[in-house]
Amino acid sequence: MNYLLALFLPPLSILLAGRPIVAIVTFLIWLPAILISGGLGHPIFILLAWVLIYQARADRRYG
Repeated sequence: MNYLLALFLPPLSILLAGRPIVAIVTFLIWLPAILISGGLGHPIFILLAWVLIYQARADRRYG
């Protein structure tokens, strides 16, 4: 479910993955990037969110 949320709101999905500081920094960069570029930088933030979600799941699985 969090992977689907990452498609639309990457900062929120990063926050739900347990990374609040990274979520705030991502939001501060993501919002102007969406407004200025018209969404061209959005895929990078999706990939960042997916990597952090995967990492959080792996930490729970093995840790």
